[in-house]
Amino acid sequence: MSKDASKGDAFSSTIISKKPLKRGNKKRGYQYWYFLFFCFDNSLVYIYISKPNPMVEKPNNFWQELKRRKVVRIITVYAAAAFVILELVDIISEPFGLPSWTFRFVFVLLAIGFVISIIFSWVYDITPEGIQKTKPINEISEQSKGIPSKKTGWKVATYASVVIIAGLLVINLVGIRNKSEVDTKLEKSLAVLPFNNLSEEKGNEHFTDGLVEDLLNRLSTIEELKVISRTSSAMYYERGIKSVPEIANELGVSYIVEGSVQRYEDKARITVQLIDAINDNHIWSEEYDREIVDVFKTQSDIAIQVVSELKMILTSGQKTHIKENKTTNVEAFELYQMGRFYWNKRTGDGYNKSIEYFEKAIDEDPDYGLAYAGLADTYSLMTMQRWIDKQEGRGKAMELALKALELDSNLAEAYTVLGSIYDHIDRDWENAEWAYKRAIEINPNDATTYQYYSEYLCHMGKLEEARKYMDKAIKLSPLSFVIRYYSAHIYYHLGLFNEALAEIQLCNELNENHPWLVGSYLDIYWQLGEDEKLFELLWKIFTEPPIIHDLDSVKKIYSESGIRGVIVYDLELMIKESKEVDGYEFSIARTYGKLGEDEKALEWLEKFFETPGRSYPRINYFFEFRKLHNNPRFIKLIRSMGLEPQ
Repeated sequence: MSKDASKGDAFSSTIISKKPLKRGNKKRGYQYWYFLFFCFDNSLVYIYISKPNPMVEKPNNFWQELKRRKVVRIITVYAAAAFVILELVDIISEPFGLPSWTFRFVFVLLAIGFVISIIFSWVYDITPEGIQKTKPINEISEQSKGIPSKKTGWKVATYASVVIIAGLLVINLVGIRNKSEVDTKLEKSLAVLPFNNLSEEKGNEHFTDGLVEDLLNRLSTIEELKVISRTSSAMYYERGIKSVPEIANELGVSYIVEGSVQRYEDKARITVQLIDAINDNHIWSEEYDREIVDVFKTQSDIAIQVVSELKMILTSGQKTHIKENKTTNVEAFELYQMGRFYWNKRTGDGYNKSIEYFEKAIDEDPDYGLAYAGLADTYSLMTMQRWIDKQEGRGKAMELALKALELDSNLAEAYTVLGSIYDHIDRDWENAEWAYKRAIEINPNDATTYQYYSEYLCHMGKLEEARKYMDKAIKLSPLSFVIRYYSAHIYYHLGLFNEALAEIQLCNELNENHPWLVGSYLDIYWQLGEDEKLFELLWKIFTEPPIIHDLDSVKKIYSESGIRGVIVYDLELMIKESKEVDGYEFSIARTYGKLGEDEKALEWLEKFFETPGRSYPRINYFFEFRKLHNNPRFIKLIRSMGLEPQ
């Protein structure tokens, strides 16, 4: 048998019998792997299986074979080229308005090309004679091995590719780090500033404001987009000399929408522009001349265009909400805006005026769910603030909220009202949480809902979690007096008195000398040991009519016993004179808590709860009662409200 024939027999025998290599051969795994990999070239398979080869004996030679076949160089050059292509696509996508999936599509194509290029470079080689199949190493003659190969071009390409990749990586890493500090958190966030009313009739201001709120409502259901509430953006009715970047920085957004409305008889001209506030560049602007009856269709067109300019993809549900009109009756729309205007005043007279306008809106459009929700919200707040009888107010608020949901099952405002009724009036904690979460699910950009839910978490004694939700509310409405006030409230009961003071001072800037702030200043000054400021404020209160304090005695007590003596004097007078005031027992209990007299504080809390139907879940987290949480009598009070002490 010839030498060649014996080779062939050995090969045939190996394949047919599938005779394994000896177990003692540590190279077995490598030989089997090479057989699979080199199935592209039968001659090479034949060599590896039919006789030992240095490449099998030394796995490191596989790396040498990759280099010989120029696979490593192809990988390096291809990676550099792909990196450059992807960077180019990323740069031109926005200016050319390319679809958001363009980058992913190009990436997939390059990945497929990468695999093909590796296979091609292994099997074939580019020679002066053209593209040829790469020869196995044992077929290369000793003479040809001795001839220096011309690899200068490949070396230059490889080294250049490595430099390009390294440079792009450094640029991207530095760019990402710098950008993340400035832009990342603001990338998809906007505020809609008050539109200018260019109409001759100043009465059209509420119509103009309504268009802004309507636009906000359409955009706010997009969870990926942070939308600042109207309460905060409305602070810029008169922006003065403030530039767009300055306003954006104060509101914490990267985009600003501004515009104007000119109404004449049954027509309206709406001009809108979207501004990149970081760079103060106009991205898009449009002028709409429409009939008044078509104004709501215009609003949805504007909202969809804004989202498109921000390169965001909407779900079918989000598109449906943006296009949905809460009413098509312009008169009802304007009346609703007037109702919200007075509702925001948070006063007795304001509430009564808001009821009047909400009811007129319902008369104009009996199917206007938002008007029912506004009316329910008014009765709910009046009940909680004791402007009206509890049972009467609760009944009306619940009936109206359910009617609103009957007309529009996805009305976040109605779910928020339901949550406040369950939380603050019914003490139905389970349903309160459900309603708040449902409202957030529908509208993830409603600051008021986050504020209400934060208050609910306080009732549960979960102050740290409540703080997180209040921070969300602040991000969405940083200039809201009410939200900042309750933010100070949480800081105080967390024992963060300096933070609480900063919030109250901001509240005073937003709504100077509001009556809510007096009690907060008194509490904070006491905890911070600001005796002089506390006495100055108390003296102002004591000297306002009707005067019930002996002012000479107050001065004498302060000079002899300090501020604590004055507090004790006022407490004794409160016990004597306040028996006709509903809930006075709680005020006395809290004052004893401030003085550190926990036993007396608990006694007065028990007196407060003796009246049937009374509950006050705030005792579960008030700072003054923190030392009572392990007291069985205090725990009994907490559990009487269906709560657990925290």
